[in-house]
Amino acid sequence: MPDLPLYFFAFIVLIGVLIVVHEFGHFIVARYCGVKVLRFSVGFGKVLWSRRFGKDQTELTLCVLPLGGYVRMLDEREMEEGSSIPPEELSRAFNRQSVGRRSAIVAAGPLMNLLLAFIVYWLLFMAGGDALRPVLGEPLPDTPAFVAGIQNGDIVLLVDDAPVTTMEDFHWRLLRHASRAAGASVALTVETETSERAVRHVSTARLEESGWEGNPFEILGIRFFKSQVLPIAGEIEENSPAARSGLKTGDMILAVDGKEVRYFVEFVDLVRAAPGKLLRVEVEREGEILTLELVPENNNGVGRVGLGVAKAEAEKVDSSRFRVFVRYGVLEAVVKAAEETWDKSVFSLSMMGRLILGEVSWKNLSGPVTIADYAGKTASMGLESYLKFMALISISLGLLNLLPIPVLDGGHLLYYVLEIVKGRPLSEQFMLRGQQLGMTLLFVLMGFAFFNDITRILHGFTGN
Repeated sequence: MPDLPLYFFAFIVLIGVLIVVHEFGHFIVARYCGVKVLRFSVGFGKVLWSRRFGKDQTELTLCVLPLGGYVRMLDEREMEEGSSIPPEELSRAFNRQSVGRRSAIVAAGPLMNLLLAFIVYWLLFMAGGDALRPVLGEPLPDTPAFVAGIQNGDIVLLVDDAPVTTMEDFHWRLLRHASRAAGASVALTVETETSERAVRHVSTARLEESGWEGNPFEILGIRFFKSQVLPIAGEIEENSPAARSGLKTGDMILAVDGKEVRYFVEFVDLVRAAPGKLLRVEVEREGEILTLELVPENNNGVGRVGLGVAKAEAEKVDSSRFRVFVRYGVLEAVVKAAEETWDKSVFSLSMMGRLILGEVSWKNLSGPVTIADYAGKTASMGLESYLKFMALISISLGLLNLLPIPVLDGGHLLYYVLEIVKGRPLSEQFMLRGQQLGMTLLFVLMGFAFFNDITRILHGFTGN
């Protein structure tokens, strides 16, 4: 079972940081432009806690619904009926500012999210760390990777013409180049186990056919290297499915539901594909062939599988071939962080555009439940993984808010562009209708996201 308190805490911290950073962008630029800020709110709805600070006595509040926040500024359009702004403060009202200043205040929130991602990447690149090299495993049969001739132990050096050093580099470069290829192919320059160079051309047509629905690496048939450890059962956890089935340490696993097992990793793959299902496992024990029945546990409703058996022998591999220590100097880290932020932003925008055009399945849209799940998973993996996930979500949040949809920051920027074109402010009625349209679009998007979240949960529970 997942550590629910950890998952909850990781999600709250993630959302809290992203909201505060976003709203602080609006707040600090508004203050710089001389606009009076009345409230800085983290969350919506009923106020749980509030304090006032600064010469303007700005109210800082924490509210009951944490999925968002806002900065309320002095504005003549939001005054209660019968009340007005004192003449000496009119110059500090948001609506009295120039189009340029209003645009800067509105754009500051999303830009702060992008800046946060850049800073996180910069710090991580300077800190450095041990990372996996992009060593590929034997591809799944009848897949683009299999057809391309990828072999177990191939180390990826280039994705098209872009060099890659770590598995994460390979992950993102492949996704970005595959999205650009639009059904063509991606050239992977690899170093084989015999230290020769070869180029594998992996077709991306299946990604387009699937609408990018599901794990793109599984669709392409790309697997990551696992040493070829024999399928011998090691330590058996007490009261685990393996223990209840009668599996014992030292058993040689021969087949699962009639499918031959050559290596322990193949046994793991077959088990992972059948959470909650009855499996018939053939084993050899002291020269005798036995058939055992076991049911892998579906641990958390999102596809994790539990069996309770470890492999018997340790992997004996040359760690230098599979791991690399990566660290950058201060200036190098700046460049690398800028590239990382830019690459992920371009990829996210590309996928958003293709989602709108119907080229990518709407099932890829995720909501807060999925984000919470991944926040917990990355937190359990360590601070580095958690911070990288935070940076990725910060980029997504920043770009989402820049979309030209009324009620989002990008919608306000669109209003200001139209104001410049017309030479005068837009009518209140026009903006009100725009807000209504924007709210409708947002509710539709949220509905899709929540539906996908629930579908993933049900999919995990049933194991389908």
